[in-house]
Amino acid sequence: MKKITFTLFLIFSFLNIFSQTETVSIQIDLNKPTGRMNPFWAWFGADEPNYAYMKDGQKLLTELAALSPVPVHFRAHNLMNTGDGTAALKWGSTNMYTEDKNGNPVYNWTIVDKIFDTYLQLKMKPLAEIGFMPEAISPKPEPYKHEWAPGMPYNKIYTGWAYPPKDYKKWAEVIYQWVRHCVLKYGKAEVESWYWELWNEPDGGYLISDNKLKEYCKMYDYASDAVKRAMPSARIGGPHSTGGASRFLKGFIQHCLKDTNSCTGKIGAPFDFLAFHAKGSPRVVNGIVQMGIRSQIKNINDNFEVIASFPETKNIPVIIGESDPEGCAACGMNTNPENAYRNGTMYSSYTAASIARIYDLTDDYGVNLKGAVNWSFEFENQPWFYGFRDLATNGVDKPVLNVFRMLGMMKGNRVEVSGNMAYDFRSIREGSVRGLKTDVSALASTDKNQTAILVWNYHDDDIQDSGSPVELRVKGIPARQAFMTHYRIDNDHSNSYQAWKKMGSPQNPTPDQIAALEKAGHLEKISKPEQLKINDGEVIIKFQLPRQGVSLIKLDY
Repeated sequence: MKKITFTLFLIFSFLNIFSQTETVSIQIDLNKPTGRMNPFWAWFGADEPNYAYMKDGQKLLTELAALSPVPVHFRAHNLMNTGDGTAALKWGSTNMYTEDKNGNPVYNWTIVDKIFDTYLQLKMKPLAEIGFMPEAISPKPEPYKHEWAPGMPYNKIYTGWAYPPKDYKKWAEVIYQWVRHCVLKYGKAEVESWYWELWNEPDGGYLISDNKLKEYCKMYDYASDAVKRAMPSARIGGPHSTGGASRFLKGFIQHCLKDTNSCTGKIGAPFDFLAFHAKGSPRVVNGIVQMGIRSQIKNINDNFEVIASFPETKNIPVIIGESDPEGCAACGMNTNPENAYRNGTMYSSYTAASIARIYDLTDDYGVNLKGAVNWSFEFENQPWFYGFRDLATNGVDKPVLNVFRMLGMMKGNRVEVSGNMAYDFRSIREGSVRGLKTDVSALASTDKNQTAILVWNYHDDDIQDSGSPVELRVKGIPARQAFMTHYRIDNDHSNSYQAWKKMGSPQNPTPDQIAALEKAGHLEKISKPEQLKINDGEVIIKFQLPRQGVSLIKLDY
């Protein structure tokens, strides 16, 4: 043990010395656009739909709506579940469909309307998930609601709600009535701006079936027909398969293009977009959390490859329905120590680095990416900084939320970034970020009188050090002077977790402490705005970026 500890000490010391001495040179050329600054990141989601209208949920949704330059889309599981609307970890319900003692349908839209009303009041859009199975239509309804808690085997969640319907026509009628109700309540034009999708990860435990692909395709035939009957212009797609299930996605596409439709008897099924999931794979190595960004990037790559291989789907909208460092948002770090990355700046730098590489993959395959759902929201009435994968804890923003605030200030076109960076999306796709060098890279955008440059210092190993000196050389600025604002996420800025730890990690903070934590959770400037002189359209900006830190350099002119 002493030998391992000493070896790690030597490695960390070397990394610290190395990172402090080598300058990372990054060139930004505003005259070389690479694509639009498509805000595909403005999509979020959660297992627990009922949190949306609760106190902290409403606060966080308001913040998400405010930070995005476009309407935020929100995806939630459990929208069709039977129950009284009481929220629990990995559970929610709306009771939209029950039956009377004679088996006649009873529709109740009260709770699901409350959820969607919350979105729409903030000008957000639902990615409306048709799932899961109402108790009255489940072939094995008992037990129906699971009683899972962190630390229990994950497969305990798969109970009566996870089955295909025992009566396909009755189930399809529920879907038809739901979509029809939404059109009547919210209007055709509003519902046309939504996306409807069937189920979640049907290749895994979320669909209990001996032949998951065949069963899912049958379910999709009935669901898509019901949605289109209610509103022909509605957009529906699938299959929201797991990241490693690119073959499942391929089978779904082939079914929609060429197979006999189980509902209509015709060839094919309508699909207006394709969706899959992508996850990283953190673990603990010698007592240190080691992220697995390669896994997430490889998941995206493999599914993009499938989509690009069909001429019929070349330009179809694509949604990464869950795009995260790993799979279980409600599994805390106490039961899953690999999740210790979630509270601090590791989650922030990972998010910046992964989103930038999704832009690169999208350009490389030429796919029409509409959204990448960050599957992290918030959990009501839970311990402070418990280690859930969330954007806020007890109404206090965590550092990762500030990455999205930074992205929200990036507009217009993405422009060329070059330099002596050690990693690009291809090297990460093949080998992750495991070398001696950290991933100090940038994403840059320009729009009219503004340029924004997102810079991160990321490594898979969750180690803190003073970081690397960075030299940004920005070319093509159409002005003689600019005002620079430098925003930062690190241990000393935009970091409520560090502020909480300095307070002694209170689980019952005072009102004054909560106010201080809320302030610490906001995006901070590292210094006062500075006026820069531009020489022949060029400026050089130098700064030190700590390991796992993220900066946004904003130039206004």
